[in-house]
Amino acid sequence: MTSRRRGAAESASLRPRPKLSWASTAQKRRVAHGLDLVEDRLTAVAAEYPGELGDACRATLSAGGKRVRPLLTLLCARSGEPAQEPVLRAAAAVELLHMATLVHDDVLDRAELRRGRPTVAHAWGPATAVSAGNFLLARAFSELVGAGDPAAVDLLSATAVGLSEGEVLQRAEAHDVDVSVEAYVLRCEHKTADLFAAACALGARLSGAGDETTGAVGKWGRLIGLAFQVFDDILDCSGDQESTGKRPGTDVRDGTVTLPLIYALEARPELAQILRRPGAGDAEVGAVLSAVMETGALERARGDALRYIEDARSVLAACPDTVERGLLAQVAAQVVDRYS
Repeated sequence: MTSRRRGAAESASLRPRPKLSWASTAQKRRVAHGLDLVEDRLTAVAAEYPGELGDACRATLSAGGKRVRPLLTLLCARSGEPAQEPVLRAAAAVELLHMATLVHDDVLDRAELRRGRPTVAHAWGPATAVSAGNFLLARAFSELVGAGDPAAVDLLSATAVGLSEGEVLQRAEAHDVDVSVEAYVLRCEHKTADLFAAACALGARLSGAGDETTGAVGKWGRLIGLAFQVFDDILDCSGDQESTGKRPGTDVRDGTVTLPLIYALEARPELAQILRRPGAGDAEVGAVLSAVMETGALERARGDALRYIEDARSVLAACPDTVERGLLAQVAAQVVDRYS
């Protein structure tokens, strides 16, 4: 084994992964091997550039995370057979696109920490972070082009455009206390759910599944992505820095009006005085978070997220059994466990 391959394998073995119950040892080995091959591809991408840009890319790709989106790509491919190169390329591409958006988001948010580690923007400066994000974005598409399916590239391209639109919406709606639930859901679709949907659909399509399966898993992925984002916004109001990797109340400080805040505003309209004004202090942020807890806004938001999960389960139950339905159901359950 070469030193690069050995290093990639060691990195993959240390990476936290969703804990799944396997139907067989062969299934476990097949999925784990697929994830290792994806990690090899990501490691190779990060090793392409020397110097500061390469260091920034390597830091981004090794900064934690469970590779949920690549896992979904593998699980939505035809079950019972090893993932072929087109599926592996898609799995790497969705993660590279995801990482690119995180790097760019941290520049825009002037974020210092992500998953408890210094962001690329904080460690190397915004100029290097923008370049690293651009590189990861470009490599996402070069990976997927190699799969030889123009429609797959079109899908990922549309997803990338949607991610940008979601960021524009979030910026435009900053400190807007009149944001509706519908506007919030649209933002979540662009910023999170569409990439979940694309990860699933690409796995099915590039493994030779039919349109019915591809459409079904894409719909499932979108619903899971919406639930994932709602739970993430709940954690911003109720989690601790050790578990979330960022300060509680980051959305309040940034002026991002999320579902828990929308519901809290309905019960406590006076919170608008804090939320519409940039530069909230720690005491004001604490007051908003306390109000979110006291008004039952977290429970309402959690109820919405659970409805997305239930809808996703109904979609999965009707999905052809060519995908790993049992493992996908476990992934959905673990989305819920993020908040439970």
